[in-house]
Amino acid sequence: MSADISNIIFTVRRQKIVLDSDLAALYGVPTKVFNQTIKRNFARFPASFMFQLTAQESEAMRSQFVTASPKRNLRFLPNAFTEHGALMAATVLNSPQAITMSVYLINAFIRTREELSTNATLEKRLLSIEKTLLSHDSALRDIIQKIRPLLLPSSEPPRRKIGFITHDD
Repeated sequence: MSADISNIIFTVRRQKIVLDSDLAALYGVPTKVFNQTIKRNFARFPASFMFQLTAQESEAMRSQFVTASPKRNLRFLPNAFTEHGALMAATVLNSPQAITMSVYLINAFIRTREELSTNATLEKRLLSIEKTLLSHDSALRDIIQKIRPLLLPSSEPPRRKIGFITHDD
């Protein structure tokens, strides 16, 4: 189940979020009921927990991820919930399904964060390796330039050998 949840986590304004309609579906309530409950408990949802998408953000998500439900009322812009907002929504709804699904959702957020951290670590490591390879490449070029003249035939005439020499004519 948690593998499906990671598909509804998006990045908006450099934050990982879940849309209100997706949370409502996870928690087993209609989106309208979900949003009414959130409005009644609005003080529990500061801007770091929840924000409303702009028209441009909403349209971009609809076209890019095909998240628009045919049933969704397009007159209202969707609310975006961060990890903490999704957990707070589960406590406000206070149903067994909401609590169970919030655990799955939080685990999906954690997994997404770990994947991003792993990717950033790998990127730093690759940059370090690239720098090392570039310096090695430069050093190898210098060595080859110094060895190349030693491999060419000498232009000096051969020296006369020392010692007793016989000429067989």
